[in-house]
Amino acid sequence: MAELSNQLLAVAVLAYLAAMVCYAGEYAFGSKSRIGKAAVRELVGAGGPAVVESPPVAKPDKKGELAGRFGVGFNVLAALLHLGALVTRGIAAERMPWGNMYEYILSAGFVGSAVWLGVLLRRPAVRHMGLFVALTMVVLLGAAGMIAYTPVGPLVPALNSYWFIIHVSTIIVASGVLLFGAVPATLYLIRDGYDKGKRRFPYTLGRNLPEAGVLERLTFRLHAFGFPLFTFGALIAGPIWAEASWGRYWGWDPKEVWAFISWIVYAGYLHARATPSVKRTAATWIALLGFATMLMNLFGVNLFFSGFHSYSGV
Repeated sequence: MAELSNQLLAVAVLAYLAAMVCYAGEYAFGSKSRIGKAAVRELVGAGGPAVVESPPVAKPDKKGELAGRFGVGFNVLAALLHLGALVTRGIAAERMPWGNMYEYILSAGFVGSAVWLGVLLRRPAVRHMGLFVALTMVVLLGAAGMIAYTPVGPLVPALNSYWFIIHVSTIIVASGVLLFGAVPATLYLIRDGYDKGKRRFPYTLGRNLPEAGVLERLTFRLHAFGFPLFTFGALIAGPIWAEASWGRYWGWDPKEVWAFISWIVYAGYLHARATPSVKRTAATWIALLGFATMLMNLFGVNLFFSGFHSYSGV
């Protein structure tokens, strides 16, 4: 079962890669109407009048649409293979597959992938985001396999508690949602810059992205959903489990410190987003800072620090 899990994950990465290629095909050749835009666009020459291009010919539009649909199909296949890798890993270990950094990354990544498919089902207009979501999944799972892979083994004694399921499952769901939330946040900044006339890279990518307002609202909703879960998992369930296992609620362990930093930053984002005087771009940069602290909590703390949470197995 452990070997089957490894093979399923390898095929899942290839399926995410295929989805990324198909999404890129739609991004390059699809009609802007797929994301709620007009079929025509204006090209403004330097100092000259606006020139209206003729609508894209039907053939490239059909190819782009077909590529996007194949991308969604590969994305669904990849998510199913990803789930299969997690299930078989859990069967091999005879426990929930959350016992080390490798398993945590796989689980959080699957949550992010599932959230993306849910968003796609509800808002098909944002399908162009799939290129960046699939790219993130390939990088994340590739890093997990190359850097954090750990052979199947039993839980360390400190994790052998019913709080393991409560605390870790909540953190995994929250982390997956918050990590996925960085994708529309990044795309919003790119699209907003393009709308303001910026034409250097990466803002040139913005012309084929969904509307800035759609991306910004999606960013906010994802963070508003993930933050309460992260609050419960990190600042309520975690300290309760710590007291039961180690006899103290809080010990300034590196993982605890960085979880608290992440919580402060995400709370700052939500506060800034709810403050009318704060620009949406400024608030979104705070959300991306939160994403950076989450990556530090996910990779950096496990690789460079030691403490009570040193269960990475690396």
